[in-house]
Amino acid sequence: MHGERLVYDNRWIRLGLADVEIPGGERFEHHVVHLDRAAITVVLDEQDRVLLMWRHRFVFDRWGWELPGGLVENGEDPIVTAAREVEEETGYRPKNVRHLVSYQPMAGMVDAEHLLFVARGAELVGKPEGEVEADRIEWVPMAEIPGMIARGDIWTSGTLIGLLQAQVWLSGRGRG
Repeated sequence: MHGERLVYDNRWIRLGLADVEIPGGERFEHHVVHLDRAAITVVLDEQDRVLLMWRHRFVFDRWGWELPGGLVENGEDPIVTAAREVEEETGYRPKNVRHLVSYQPMAGMVDAEHLLFVARGAELVGKPEGEVEADRIEWVPMAEIPGMIARGDIWTSGTLIGLLQAQVWLSGRGRG
C-alpha cells in the first residue's frame, strides 16, 4: 500500500481510499473500512454451558444467539473490555478471563480486529445495564451448539468462531 486518503470519519467508522499495488505490479485505488477493535467473550460454567444472548440485528432484521461483547474503548485493555461487556450485557461478572484467539472477520477491505476471550465461571451480580442488549440471556449446553448452528440460530462471525474455538479449547486444556 502506497498510502491512504480519509474519505469519511466518525466515532463508529472510518472510510479511506487506499493506493494499492498488488504482487505483479498492478496499482489501483481501493476502499478500506476501519472499525474499532471488538472484544467478545465465551463464558463457560462448570457444566460446560455457555452464556448466550438472544438478540435482534436490525440490519438483517434477524434474531440469533450471540456471545456478549463490544468495542474496546480508547486506551482500555481488551481483557478489561471483555469482562466489562459481559457484566453490562448479561449481569454476570466473568472469572478467569483469558485470551482465546484474534481474527479479522472481513479481511478483504475491512480492518476490524476481533479479540476473543474465554472465561471459566461467572457470578450473577445484577441486571444488565443501559440499553436493552438481549431479549433473553441463557446458559446453553455446549453439546447443543452444533445443532443451533445448523438451524441458523447462531449466525454471526464472532459467535461462530468463539464457540467453535471454545470447543477445541475444552477438548484440550480448558478443563483444568
